[in-house]
Amino acid sequence: MRSLSDTVMRMTAFRDAAAAIGTREGSERLTQLTGFGGNPGALRALAYVPEHLPKGAPLVVVLHGCTQSAAEYDLGSGWSALADAAGFALLFPEQVRTNNFNLCFNWFEPGDTRRGRGEAASIRQMTEAMIAAHGIDRRRVFVTGLSAGGAMASVMLATYPEVFAGGAVIAGLPFGVATSVPEAFDAMRGHGGPDPAALATAIRKASPHKGPWPSVSVWHGSADHTVNASNGEAVLAQWRGVHGLDADPSHTETEGGHTRRTWRDAKGRALLEHNLVAGMGHGVPLKPDGSAGGGVSGAYMLDVGLASTRAIAAGWGLIHEVEVPLATQLAEEPGAIRLPPAHTALSKVSAIGTVIEDALRKAGLMK
Repeated sequence: MRSLSDTVMRMTAFRDAAAAIGTREGSERLTQLTGFGGNPGALRALAYVPEHLPKGAPLVVVLHGCTQSAAEYDLGSGWSALADAAGFALLFPEQVRTNNFNLCFNWFEPGDTRRGRGEAASIRQMTEAMIAAHGIDRRRVFVTGLSAGGAMASVMLATYPEVFAGGAVIAGLPFGVATSVPEAFDAMRGHGGPDPAALATAIRKASPHKGPWPSVSVWHGSADHTVNASNGEAVLAQWRGVHGLDADPSHTETEGGHTRRTWRDAKGRALLEHNLVAGMGHGVPLKPDGSAGGGVSGAYMLDVGLASTRAIAAGWGLIHEVEVPLATQLAEEPGAIRLPPAHTALSKVSAIGTVIEDALRKAGLMK
């Protein structure tokens, strides 16, 4: 079993390796978002908005992992390339070293993981600013993240479930399993933690929301030695309890080492999905084939022949995926966009200060 110091050293080494990906290209695609509210979590906000974004487009909030920047994560995962092709906006909250030396989102700190407080509140403010500035369809706002970013995606789904139609937790952890650094490392290793009933109760108590609840897609590698794969099962169990679903899935499918289990409600709507990639370590499953959303392999970006970015987008109805046979619709959205050829137009985020401020005040996020 690795010690805490050994784990931190490995994460720092991954950070150094990630610098070789080519961050200059990635950073040029993202534009800083300012004036989005009080920002109690002191996070940075970056965004990507394709040229000629239609009114009523979807928004995806993307949360990077430890030791990563937003630009590095975007370049590796391929989200902005896919946004160009399919016509949706992206928000990239970014951690700073003054908050966390290893650039991890503080998914385990009570002051950052409660509704209306810290980093969770900052991400909510950024999201509202993007919705107001770009005429985003409030019914199609989603959140995804890797590792600490995946755990923070769990936080956002729990504390602001009315904001997000769905989420994708990649190599992440459930909401409410840790309140300190030692507890966080225990949880990452798969040691202990609340039972499924307590996990579901934690979500129900995290906000005044009573449903409907977001759909959730879970992704994990079976050989993940940084965040044990049991955490993916715990995320799944947590949301099964919230949705009131049976332990047995509605459908199970295995292909090429990728096992996907799906849970549907009485109306046939897919609410939960669990993707386990055999032999994969800690990171985002990719298929770097040059197509939009295929990604670029590197640190935490793993070429396993499976384009999870495209599959997740297809599950949310943002594209009609045809290349990943195991991709499934998690949200039957009638306005889903068929994927056209990719293009690489760059854009700047609009600065519509008064509109944003009005929206933030109406949402109770700014005085």
